[in-house]
Amino acid sequence: MTYGAGVSDELNDVHSFPEKSMPSRNAYQLIHDSLKFDGDPTLNCATFLTTWMEPEAQKLIVENLSKNRVDIDEYEATERIHRRCLAHLHHLWNGKKDQKVTGTVVVGSSEGIMLGGLAMKWRWREHRKAQGKDYSKPNIVFGANAQVALEKTARYFDIESRLVPVTEESHYCIDAHKALEMIDENTIGMFFILGSTYTGHYEDVALMSNLLDELKAKKGLDIPIHVDGASGAFVAPFVQPDLHWDFRVPRVASISASGHKYGLTYPGIGWVVWRAPEYLPDGLTFELSYLGGVEKTFTLNFSHPACFLIAQYYQFIRFGREGYARVMNACLYHARLLSVALESTGVYQCISDIHRPRGTYGFSEENRLAASRLFFKTINEPVSGADPSPNLNFNHGLPEVAFRFTDWFIESHPTANQDVITTMMRVRGWIIPNYPLPPNMNKFRIMRVVVKEASSEDFVNRLVRDLMWATQTMLDTQSQSLGEALIHPLPKNQSTSNLAHKIAESSTKGMDDQQRHSHWKSILEKIGELKESESGKKKAPEMALTNNNRSKTVYEKSC
Repeated sequence: MTYGAGVSDELNDVHSFPEKSMPSRNAYQLIHDSLKFDGDPTLNCATFLTTWMEPEAQKLIVENLSKNRVDIDEYEATERIHRRCLAHLHHLWNGKKDQKVTGTVVVGSSEGIMLGGLAMKWRWREHRKAQGKDYSKPNIVFGANAQVALEKTARYFDIESRLVPVTEESHYCIDAHKALEMIDENTIGMFFILGSTYTGHYEDVALMSNLLDELKAKKGLDIPIHVDGASGAFVAPFVQPDLHWDFRVPRVASISASGHKYGLTYPGIGWVVWRAPEYLPDGLTFELSYLGGVEKTFTLNFSHPACFLIAQYYQFIRFGREGYARVMNACLYHARLLSVALESTGVYQCISDIHRPRGTYGFSEENRLAASRLFFKTINEPVSGADPSPNLNFNHGLPEVAFRFTDWFIESHPTANQDVITTMMRVRGWIIPNYPLPPNMNKFRIMRVVVKEASSEDFVNRLVRDLMWATQTMLDTQSQSLGEALIHPLPKNQSTSNLAHKIAESSTKGMDDQQRHSHWKSILEKIGELKESESGKKKAPEMALTNNNRSKTVYEKSC
């Protein structure tokens, strides 16, 4: 019996359920072939999700795919692993040693955020009832840069969202002082983000806690904080231990994190941990016995695959603090290399600040040079791959590079379009988002590269090379439609060993104009981007100089 186009068409028809069966090998091949149209996860710079795990971890996942984590009476060993993971996280996030660990594994940090928000609402409501006051109008305060899960929490559970506008001065994160103005007696708490999705900046949890202490002294309002540590809760403890954001901060009531982001585990797994049992109201906990034994649950999602929980435990005992520190240090190193290289091209400026000296924010020629000097000074100092001390010199933040065209580049090329860059990058397999900043800053659109555990110098070199190719192709084809541009053959993919280093170092050598011109020309020839003219001669880069202290070199044709 054969199964051909008719079956395939039937499967593609969203209005009908397949009528006939097919051999397993055919079903597999049909789906396997159709999934080839997906992008390559390794080149997906948009996602924070883990895209690679060791074979041993994958083997554990496959072996435990059929286990339901909530059936603790049947899977006692799995439940022991669950409790160990919670104990590890409680310790990692500096919970008190003699404190009973209160938390749970969840599907992702979104569920953790919702549970944290619900707990704050219920505690606020109980307090208002005890005072005999109205409890019908709860609100919660968080920054306009919030990930959608925070807004979902408010909308789904009938809580008013009070969004604090972000500014360049607040590093596109919540402004703690402006947030104070939005707090009143109906405020159930605050969401703070350890690693903004937009730019990777950490919000200042310790500062907000101090300001809330002052507010309580003045007005008697006792406001707790839930930390959305979706990404940063698995980064900061290992490579930025000097940063106080966790249970060392008195007002932090709960923390959520995604195990499937920098927790280094495949989707979907997340965690939520409370400071102490009293921060999780009893009303949110259910007891059930229909799975065989009496068990308690306080998750939004009941059934939950045990395999990713087990994979998380594998990562904890496989890497330990030292291993996680090595991975996160490598991610930060490659993100800083990419940042310094991009800014040194003269075409792009970074909105993220992880490559800049501690306390220095924003793009300027002075800041760019300071960042470049610090980066190359740091990598020349021999330290252990797990040593967090080099990070003391840099700003805190995620291994994320958010960038856009420089102002002068836009002025020189008013038709330049970042959407074209991201589209051209897809030609070479890269997935790079281009999105507006939070609402009150959305006049700017930024691109973002999330640097993960599978990164390398070759990864950064190839990314910089292809960004330069995409930028030049955009400039060369501005008079054409995108369709016309794509019919032209692509330049040869030539070797670019250490290209990112060459570009990053290029503007630190005190060259005169002619030397700089020759230097860039040499790099561009290595990239293979100098196009043949109609006469068969190579076009030399055209250089234009500006004297507005924003940049010294602009290559109008070659970037």
